[in-house]
Amino acid sequence: MERKALLKLAEELSNARGVSGFEDEVLAVLRRHGGHLGELSEDSLRNLYLSRRENRGGRPVVQLDAHSDEVGFMVRAVRPNGTLAFTPLGGWMPCNIPAHRVLVQTAEGDYIPGVVASKPPHFAGTGERNAVPAVEDMGIDIGASSREEVLRDFHIRIGAPVAPDAAFQYQEGRDLMIGKAFDCRLGCAALVQTLDLLAGKDLAVDVTGAFAVQEEMGMRGAAVTANRVKPDVAIVFEGCPADDTVAEPWLVQTAIHKGPMLRHLDARMITNPRFQRYALDLAEELGIPVQESVRTGGSTNGGAIHLSNLGVPVIVIGIPVRYIHTHYGLAALADVENAARLACALGLISDFPQFPQLLSTPGYEGAILAYLWKEIPFVA
Repeated sequence: MERKALLKLAEELSNARGVSGFEDEVLAVLRRHGGHLGELSEDSLRNLYLSRRENRGGRPVVQLDAHSDEVGFMVRAVRPNGTLAFTPLGGWMPCNIPAHRVLVQTAEGDYIPGVVASKPPHFAGTGERNAVPAVEDMGIDIGASSREEVLRDFHIRIGAPVAPDAAFQYQEGRDLMIGKAFDCRLGCAALVQTLDLLAGKDLAVDVTGAFAVQEEMGMRGAAVTANRVKPDVAIVFEGCPADDTVAEPWLVQTAIHKGPMLRHLDARMITNPRFQRYALDLAEELGIPVQESVRTGGSTNGGAIHLSNLGVPVIVIGIPVRYIHTHYGLAALADVENAARLACALGLISDFPQFPQLLSTPGYEGAILAYLWKEIPFVA
């Protein structure tokens, strides 16, 4: 799709409210923008699948993955004073939560504004001024003055989802996007863009995009998508934490405007080294800017997918996002475009016709990239 259309998709995905387990608005956007590219289907978790129109079966299967949820909160209880006690959905640093706007879902399915309450300095004691309250001591203020008012007039129920309230903006001259949920709505945009770039192309593989729910709660959706798609190889799109404002210059591995990041390691996966090497070499050959990193923390849906079935070679194409898991992220649209370009190039590699024969070779069950063993020697 053209750049303007991709930007519009990124904006709608970012603005959609979809914390873990409540991804309905996100799926509606994906259906609207991606439905023309192939067959759409869902499972009982509300994972959304988009299979290429050109798929014909009997060929190696490539799964493209991105997760549709965002970090947020859930109402845990209503206090007598009318504020809402809540629990996080996904990983938050407590210091990033207070004094921000949120949107709370009502019993009717609408969203109403609220503010994560913070004590004014006028009322804070000496010890409180420099202390970050625990999440269980925080509250969301929707303007009510009693528990009864919350239930009767605002129609807020226990278990209601709460999403960050932030509007998408784009600075064209700087190619800079600002908004919420870039982890992983930008990955969702890159997945749709990849299928759009591949539309009508004659591939030697079948390709299915899977938009997985509840990644922020332990990769739950991807555990299901991998068993449904049964991929021979997978590419995971992810909005990954940029480090260019928090690391020493020599340690920066995920800077915005420098291309997607391919990680060798995180807390849940050692990336298939041959698939990783092939992707990096292909990017260099085609002039696609990429970065590579070694991460000791964090994880992606690759952690679930690479252990599924008989094991799946997986790489992660990460889109750098500053300040993920907060209300606002910063990212570059060009990094989304280059993530899709790389995935598209991988889908067009000429060696794919050899894979069915390789898959039938004893000792290589599921190793769709086994041919790389002889073409690219692995050096530790």
